[in-house]
Amino acid sequence: MADMTELILIRHGETDWNRELRFQGHVDVPLNATGHEQARRLAERLAAERLAVDHLVCSDLVRTQQTAAPSLQVLFPQLRIETLTDSSLREQSFGIVDGMRVDDIKAGHADAWNQWLRFEADSGMPGGETTRQFHARVMDAVRRIAQQHAGRKVMVVTHGGVLDMIWRTARGTGLAGPRQSDIPNAGLNRVRIDGDVVEVLDWADVRHLADLPAQPVYDQTKLLVR
Repeated sequence: MADMTELILIRHGETDWNRELRFQGHVDVPLNATGHEQARRLAERLAAERLAVDHLVCSDLVRTQQTAAPSLQVLFPQLRIETLTDSSLREQSFGIVDGMRVDDIKAGHADAWNQWLRFEADSGMPGGETTRQFHARVMDAVRRIAQQHAGRKVMVVTHGGVLDMIWRTARGTGLAGPRQSDIPNAGLNRVRIDGDVVEVLDWADVRHLADLPAQPVYDQTKLLVR
């Protein structure tokens, strides 16, 4: 038990591009007003519950840093967010369609879009990462963080795709097929890491966001080519 690491996983708060259902990927998109309020609510909950966290790490993209900043003030006010970033926690790279809306991808890159809809492990957008490459990057980072902080509790602020890779690993669902888990902006997700074993303790807890506007949902199951 001493070597088990608990990760508190947070998807970044809402951005305007979430509202537009754009492929954000590696583009540095800031939070919108709702996203900043979600981040504030998250920090408020951490403070109220006196959640014991030993370390915080986040993706180096601005939307995750802005989400993490209020919680950092609660948990580790002496630290600066710029010193706690890890580029391996970035969202999947979508190559030539990074930053594009679905309708624009359909119009300008129809073949790539149709291939994407198959949700195959070894395919990805042109110039971007395949799901398998993305999964390997994510899980290498997760296991490295778990080893560096063995037996401790680490808050990780990252992206929806990253959380999907962790959820799939924990559930053993494989890399093919559409996303099956709910991954709300600024929700609380908890997993336990023990070597190569990932166990979900809690997922998609949004009680701290209950009275905020409904979140935009990118539902891959409705896009699947059968």
